[in-house]
Amino acid sequence: MDQHKPLSVIFCWHMHQPFYRTADDGHYHLPWVYLHAMKEYTDMAEVLSDVPDAKAVVNFVPSLTAQIADYAHHLHLWQQEKHTLPDPLLELLARDDGRYTEDERAYLLDACFRIQHERNLYRYPGYAKLKEIADFAREKRAVGYLDHRFFTDLVTWYHLGWLAESLRDHDPVAKRLFAKGGGFDWEDRRQLIVLIAELLAEVTGRYAKLAAQGRIELSTTPYAHPILPLMLDFRTARETVPDALIPPEPYPGGRERAAEHIRRAQRAHRDCFGREAIGCWPAEGAVSTAALGLLGQAGLTWCATGEAVLHHSLGYNLRERQPDALYHPWQVGGGDYAITCFFRDDLLSDKIGFEYAKWGTADAVANLVHELLGVRHRAQGAADPVVVIAMDGENAWEHYERNGIPFLRQLYQAVADHPDLEMTTFAEYLKRAKPAPVLPRLVSGSWVYGNLATWIGDRAKTEGWELLIAAKKAVDAAWSGLSADKRRQVSEQLAICEGSDWCWWFGDYNPSEAVRDFDHLYRRHLAKLYHLIGAPVPERLSRTISEGGGDAEGGGTMRRGS
Repeated sequence: MDQHKPLSVIFCWHMHQPFYRTADDGHYHLPWVYLHAMKEYTDMAEVLSDVPDAKAVVNFVPSLTAQIADYAHHLHLWQQEKHTLPDPLLELLARDDGRYTEDERAYLLDACFRIQHERNLYRYPGYAKLKEIADFAREKRAVGYLDHRFFTDLVTWYHLGWLAESLRDHDPVAKRLFAKGGGFDWEDRRQLIVLIAELLAEVTGRYAKLAAQGRIELSTTPYAHPILPLMLDFRTARETVPDALIPPEPYPGGRERAAEHIRRAQRAHRDCFGREAIGCWPAEGAVSTAALGLLGQAGLTWCATGEAVLHHSLGYNLRERQPDALYHPWQVGGGDYAITCFFRDDLLSDKIGFEYAKWGTADAVANLVHELLGVRHRAQGAADPVVVIAMDGENAWEHYERNGIPFLRQLYQAVADHPDLEMTTFAEYLKRAKPAPVLPRLVSGSWVYGNLATWIGDRAKTEGWELLIAAKKAVDAAWSGLSADKRRQVSEQLAICEGSDWCWWFGDYNPSEAVRDFDHLYRRHLAKLYHLIGAPVPERLSRTISEGGGDAEGGGTMRRGS
């Protein structure tokens, strides 16, 4: 490596939520899409706009952008014609008389404290007081004595707590409501809903504008976030976990379904952002040779996954034996199936995801810059060294001061100003770098421990797949008798059921509340699939798959929906 050549640094933020809206009642059963849109997605665009020399890759999953657009549409209709909103939390915020039933009050008490307490609840005396009152009322079994003003303040404060930090100091509505602190009336709530509507209507357009300016690269993920290697061949799970429990038969038509998710993602990305995606973050960074071959055949230029996948593929610990191997991409496959695969630095990505929120901002930024300079030294054997920091673009920031804005702003500026570091994107890097060496063998895995055990391998997760296999067989049997419109509906519903999040949550190490929510939603989605094809719903779908029992990650909200 040229001693004077800067290290290329790629920050890649992955934005994802599964389909929470069910086709049977048209309601969103969890609110995380619109809450993240009015907070993390808004704030991250603001920081990227604020730092002129910042560059990043932002990956949007189509299941997320479709739901953002749907929320924006319904909020627009609500403003124009007072239509009912499809999300129960928004609908209760929009209840003009502020009168709630006993069930609605119980729902609000359960839902409106699902927020990171230290950073977004206790910092506000008005919100903290509501928590104190709620805890006391529960302890004394006196919840019935809470009046309607408590609940209108509670639902208002919950949405204020989820409001973008970048708006809190200068938006006139936000400033007034935070200053008011309580006693919120219908006009206060109406103005807050209008502000939320504006944020959801603008958020993806802000990223499209940044991409048009060359400030960011936008990439995609197969449509409903499926684990492609498992759709193609369950046996790939055994490449890293030899005794993994897998279904006795393959997923029917898995290759065609995987290709369909890729095609739909490319189309959805173009429709949303007005440009083609040349890169792909596979769902959870889950890769296999066959899966990457499909991405390459679809015309995608690059993909990315976790460092542990490269460890397994090369058969040794890179950091001990060949550290520079991590700091350049590799070509997987050949000919029409070839694609360039990047491997993130797991340690640095996890420092941002799980450690730096506990540090002072200046110390965290200084430490990360120091670590990046250490990478530059270790990567001297690479011709065009690049370090990839890639992570969930949503859930870490709630644990940071002011939703991560000070940290990200200072980090971007520090890297941009450093002569030995250069922020770039995957597309820009590939334009100037030498061709990547061919990876002799790719071992299937993901960015979670380098394996696929999060989605298959134990009784509950494998049962989730077996229920999907049975549903897919029922669809195949009914397909020839379905009309074109019905086929479209069935294909959409099947895609939702093929998403990764359902099996992610099955397992006793996950919190019971989250497992309950996702278990119920998955079975409801499968039941709707049977309804669409006119087949009886199996009795098995009336029983839970997994109970959970672990603790929520990070002590805050949950990984999906947090």
